[in-house]
Parts: sequence; structure tokens; C-alpha cells
Amino acid sequence: MTVSIRPASAADLPLVANLIRALAEYEKLADAVRFDEAVLGQKLFGPRPYAEVVIGEIDGVARGFALFFHNFSTFEGRPGIYLEDLFVQPEARGSGLGKALLQHLAALAVERDCARLEWSVLDWNEPAIGFYKSLGAQFMDEWTIMRVDGSALTRLGETAVETGTSSADADS
Repeated sequence: MTVSIRPASAADLPLVANLIRALAEYEKLADAVRFDEAVLGQKLFGPRPYAEVVIGEIDGVARGFALFFHNFSTFEGRPGIYLEDLFVQPEARGSGLGKALLQHLAALAVERDCARLEWSVLDWNEPAIGFYKSLGAQFMDEWTIMRVDGSALTRLGETAVETGTSSADADS
């Protein structure tokens, strides 16, 4: 059995979309998947990619993926890698593919002079939590994830326009 990791390309868009849907199904969040595949492709593989994707293969067959992007630590003064999604198809779990994907991202983080690799995990996902702990990952219990999306995001953005602040002002 040969495990390999490769960067995704625009030709992989249908595969990436299907893996995202499979992840959402596993996480009991299938109803939360709303992306338009063409827009997803533009955001991942267009002129200004917002994230990167690697595909995990076993014997040349895609069995998983990791989608990640750079964040920045002001305290460290260096970038980090944030792992948005990691998924290995159920039939490939236990093959070492998940570990290989994380090792690949860790190597990228070191190569890119990143201070850290971090991600979130659903609190009910005990198999993933156990797996991550076995690799040396630690819980950041003192941090709580915050999110603004949907209509709240729109309202908050409109407030910036009303107060005269905008991204155009930031560029000046």
C-alpha cells in the first residue's frame, strides 16, 4: 500500500467538492453545505486563491483531503497554518492517510517558517480527538471560537459603510 499526498489542481474541483460533502455528511452537517462549485473553484484555484488543498491517495486513488490557509500570529510575529478541513473516507481510516496529511501540513508549516498548525474539532468526535492527541496536539480550552455569518455579517459590514470605514480606506 502506497500513501501519497499531492497538491490539488483545478481539475480536482469535482473531487474536492465531493470530499467536502462527504465530510459534512460525517459531521452531521450536510444541510450546512451551500457552496456553488464554480465559486468554490474560483476561490481555491482562481487568480487569488484563498486556501490550498492537498489530496491524500492510497495506491493512486484519492481517499481524503486537507484544506488549509495561512493565518498570522501577532504574538509570534509569524504566519501559521489553519487546517479548515481534514477528511479521510471511512474505508481508508486506519491506513495512515490522516497522519500523512497532517505530517505534510506540519512539514509545510516548518518550510514556510510558520509558528504553528492549528484546527478545530467537534467536541463529540472522539475518534478524531483521540487521533489528534496521539500526534501531540493539545486542547486550547481557554479559547472559544466566535463567528459572524449570514445576515449578521451583512449587518456588521453595512455598519462599516455607514460609519465611513471600508476596505478602500484601509488601502489608502
